Amino acid sequence: MNPNVRIRSYLQTLKKTKVALHELEALFQGLPCTYEQFAQSVLELESDEILRMVQKQGRTIKRPALAYQYSLQKNRLKVDTHKDIHQARLLLHPDIQLDAYYSLGAENWEQDRHYIERVDAYLKREKLPTTPVPAPERSFELVADEKWITEKQGKELLTRIGLWDKLLIIHVEDPLMFAVNPYNLTGVIHRHLIVENKTTYQALLQAMPDVPFTTLIFGGGYRITRSIELLPMQLPLKDAAHEFYYFGDIDREGIHIWHLFNKKVLKYFGKPAFLALPFYRECLSREFAYGKENQRGNEEALQDFLFHFTVEEQETINHSLATGGYFPQEILPTQELCKIWRHTAWTT
Repeated sequence: MNPNVRIRSYLQTLKKTKVALHELEALFQGLPCTYEQFAQSVLELESDEILRMVQKQGRTIKRPALAYQYSLQKNRLKVDTHKDIHQARLLLHPDIQLDAYYSLGAENWEQDRHYIERVDAYLKREKLPTTPVPAPERSFELVADEKWITEKQGKELLTRIGLWDKLLIIHVEDPLMFAVNPYNLTGVIHRHLIVENKTTYQALLQAMPDVPFTTLIFGGGYRITRSIELLPMQLPLKDAAHEFYYFGDIDREGIHIWHLFNKKVLKYFGKPAFLALPFYRECLSREFAYGKENQRGNEEALQDFLFHFTVEEQETINHSLATGGYFPQEILPTQELCKIWRHTAWTT
């Protein structure tokens, strides 16, 4: 980073109105910056009247001579940054919006400027894309770093400059993990059972050939709320009519996962998911366990969940949650799980 830019970024963060020379020197400790380069940057800030010498402190003997202490003129620093942003707007691609930087600190502008210039070069070279591609691919096209969008705040920058929606970026999720029942691939309705935990998923695999379900899907907690949209690509069934049944832990987190999953299914498939009630009701017939006292709940999710149960079942669920209890999926042994799946009439 240019010494001038580094000093400006530091000055922008200061709460006080004076800064000592040794503070500015400390910014370059261990960095490949000569005294002459450092001094020239400080003198430029003096020339721009962003830094003003505190007269009574004097100057160094070393040449070029610098003041031992400066008073900081923050208003001039801001004006200087705004002038820089304005000049950049005249040169950048018209689809790049810089308005947000007028209200942000100079350090944000300096940190983002290099990436903005890379994005500008891409747009002038390629124009706006017409085909969606995965985030790492687009990220590499833009700044030669496949992780910039997903791991290095690239999405935030692209949103800030008004390009996120225009660059047709596909967010890459973990693949949807599921087992397929080949006997139901030709059916008219394709039912999918989503279970939250691995143990339950593993237990139910043995019953798959005997049930009217096309897939058994491992939810993996909150992962399913993102990966379920990949189902049509991973299981491309022509003119498919899908029904989703969800079975998770009866605790505040499990209920919240179902609630988010249900919203995602409604958005992508046009109708809500069903609770796999026979599994839940069998769980409620057992004694609940303790150990979820610290979970935070979502009242909307809880009320939507309770709506599907009888008054007595609602009381059982509310009592368990109020006392820090929960019903894990593992409360049902393998034999019981398979029996329920095989012998339930799964119709809606």
